[in-house]
Amino acid sequence: MKGLNRSYWPDAEATGQLLTELCEGLVDRFEVHVVAGQPLQNPTGVAFRRWGTERHKGVTIRRVWHTTLPKRWMIFRLVNLVTYLLGAAWAVVWSRRPDVVVVETDPPLLCLLGWLMQRRGARLVVYLQDIYPDLGVAIGKIPDAWWTGILRRWMFATYRRADRVVVLSRDMRRRILDGDVSPDKITCVPNWIDTSRLQPQKSGNPFRDEHLQSIDGTRPKPRVLVMYSGNMGLCQRLEDVLDAAERLKDHSEVSFLLVGDGASRRRLEADARRRGLDNVRFLPYQPIERLAESLSAADIHLVPLDPRVSDCLMPSKLYGILASATPVLAIASADCELAEIVRQHGIGRTAAPGDPDGIATAILEMVADHEHLRQMGQRARRLAEEQYDRRYATARFGRLLGEVLGLGDETGE
Repeated sequence: MKGLNRSYWPDAEATGQLLTELCEGLVDRFEVHVVAGQPLQNPTGVAFRRWGTERHKGVTIRRVWHTTLPKRWMIFRLVNLVTYLLGAAWAVVWSRRPDVVVVETDPPLLCLLGWLMQRRGARLVVYLQDIYPDLGVAIGKIPDAWWTGILRRWMFATYRRADRVVVLSRDMRRRILDGDVSPDKITCVPNWIDTSRLQPQKSGNPFRDEHLQSIDGTRPKPRVLVMYSGNMGLCQRLEDVLDAAERLKDHSEVSFLLVGDGASRRRLEADARRRGLDNVRFLPYQPIERLAESLSAADIHLVPLDPRVSDCLMPSKLYGILASATPVLAIASADCELAEIVRQHGIGRTAAPGDPDGIATAILEMVADHEHLRQMGQRARRLAEEQYDRRYATARFGRLLGEVLGLGDETGE
């Protein structure tokens, strides 16, 4: 098996962490190779080989060089993605043909490289963490132009030719079906969390003690920490969070903490300063060794999902939040799968995007009953253990690859 994705260990970005865990979970059955790029977020500072080949936990990693320009400017993002794509193409052309190639979506055009490998005789599995160019058009990142239509036809033609298309949710499956991909080729495998590694730390949490405090020393120390953790990009609509924080400025018991990075972070920080939101703090990505500690520090986790893209992606942050035994406030359309999961399992509340009054009200209602909040957190942990644990997802993915290759209980590359 050969995996293609720009982000891979030790990168802190979600797609890289998930592909790393997937590949490491498959090494007992498959010979696993990955063509990866340069990490953009390495909060642990772990050493890695920037160019060439190395092995890590049973996986052979071929790391290609590409630019790592700041992602906050679209032209720089494009240069980064194109240079990785060219490096990956070079690495693939001069490598032994694998039996199966698993292509993720960083960058989205990797599926076209996967199609070329399929032409060489490999089986092709397209693993969609998001659906492009539909996602970019929906949020206005790329124009809905003639060339976008051509690009979409090329990419959906690749999905139709693929041996299997893996999506993360029912909503994403519906969009792929609308592109005339055969339902027999589509498999839904939700993202996951390793619940044995991420254990809740709700008492004696040093991260919480460190960050649940007054910013300027004049306000009373807050008792409730509302957290957003993850990418700060265009799909998250974090302006809604700042609007809600502004409405709760006089509620000194509530503090907001936004952890992560992304194209929108600097703008959000500047906006928070301009508004004088002394109840809002920003932190960079935390080392993965502190993930359980940082996620568990929150009383409520925010999971915003722009309704324009709810059928183009599924927030991977949800599963770590569940494992940390923390209730969820999903800021999402009522009819999307994310909102339905929250309601069906009683693990939090939902609020409508673009409704900061509703978001603020939901936060106050959730923290008003601490026992109910604790019970929602317990249900969240149980859900993570029973449905979204890493071992279930990697086993299912392994069976899928076996089906594609017709291996049964055999192994393959």
